[in-house]
Formats: sequence, C-alpha cells, structure tokens
Amino acid sequence: MKEGPDISHIASLIGDPARANILTALMDGRALTASELAEGAGVALPTASGHLSKLTEAELIRPRKEGRHKYFQLADADVAAVLEALMGLAEGRGLKRVRTGPRDAQMREARVCYNHLAGRMGVQMFRSMVARGLLAEDAEDVTLTGSGAEFARGFGIDVAGLAQSRAPLCRSCLDWSERRSHLAGALGRAMLGRMEEDGWMVRVPGQRVVRVTQKGTQAFADMFGAA
Repeated sequence: MKEGPDISHIASLIGDPARANILTALMDGRALTASELAEGAGVALPTASGHLSKLTEAELIRPRKEGRHKYFQLADADVAAVLEALMGLAEGRGLKRVRTGPRDAQMREARVCYNHLAGRMGVQMFRSMVARGLLAEDAEDVTLTGSGAEFARGFGIDVAGLAQSRAPLCRSCLDWSERRSHLAGALGRAMLGRMEEDGWMVRVPGQRVVRVTQKGTQAFADMFGAA
C-alpha cells in the first residue's frame, strides 16, 4: 500500500541499536549532552552526533541550548509513548538486554516514563483512580472527572493551570513491564511532581529508577492501595 503514513523511516531510525540506546536514555525526561548520550550508547562522539542529527531531523528529539552547552531531549510525550510500547513488545517476545541485575526489579516497581510515574506503582495509581471515579476511561481516552479534579486540588495540584497548558490534561500510556495503562499527560507529570515534593519518591541520578521512601510507601498505599 502506497498511501497513508510512512512508518518505515521512523522504524528504521528507532531500530538502529545506538539510536535506540540514545532514545531510551532520554526516557526519564532529562536533557543530555551529545557526550553523555555517546557514552550511554557505547559509540564515539562523532558517530553519536550523526545519530543525533538524524533523530532531530525526524523530530524524535529536540535540541536545547543553554549558554555554551547543547542538550537533547525527547521531542514530546508521543515519542515516549511509542518507545514505552516498543519496550513492552520486546519484553513480551523475550528480547532483553544481556545486562541484568537488581535494578530490573526496581525499574518494574517504580520508574520515570518521560515525565510521569510508570511501573507497578504507576499502574496501581491509574487503576485506583479509575475505580474510584476520579478518572473516566473510554478505550484509550482518559478524562478527569469532577471528583477527580477535587481530589487533585486536595493533593496540591493546580488543575486550572494544567488545563491551560498545551499538553493534554490526561492520557493513558501502555506500561512496558505491566502491560496495562499508567497515567500520562499534564496530570501524570503533576502527580509525580507532588510525590517528589512531599518526599514520597526520589529519582535515582542518571537512571529512570524512582526510589520510594518509607514515608512514600505508606502514603501511597493509603491513597492508592498497595502496589
């Protein structure tokens, strides 16, 4: 079929191992330099620069300049959602990286997916909010209900401010390890931010892993049930 979107170009860009490593390194929402991404991808800096140019041209990543430094980030949440779905597909087919260890279990428990909470705890939060009528789920469409808005405001989130942002207020993102949805969008980002501000969770530097504190374990269970 010669009509419709051309997925082959995007697929070939993501399919290169070095570029896949670069993209997954950006999945925690950080902006990283070309040198940092080259090290993470295991390639020389000139090679990484070529990959970054291709990814930028395809609008999968976007560059940012701060003073003399240039950084790269994922272009948007749509790119992150595609990567998360591909991770789930690879996991389901038994295609895993050779390196394994304790971090695997931590990644499954709680991690950052672009800018929101993923893993078992992210899925638990989403399912709890749907079950309590705070979120309304219709296939892949997710909306914040009136009681949900009241709940979010009580959690210290400026719902009116989020509604004015360009990002969707709520969206579902298929979790690669749990194969169920977790909460993305502006609300998902704000929920994770509040948990960090309240000392429930701490990001592990240089990783997607989120460490849950003792306070956070209890508070999360009280609010959303045990993960």
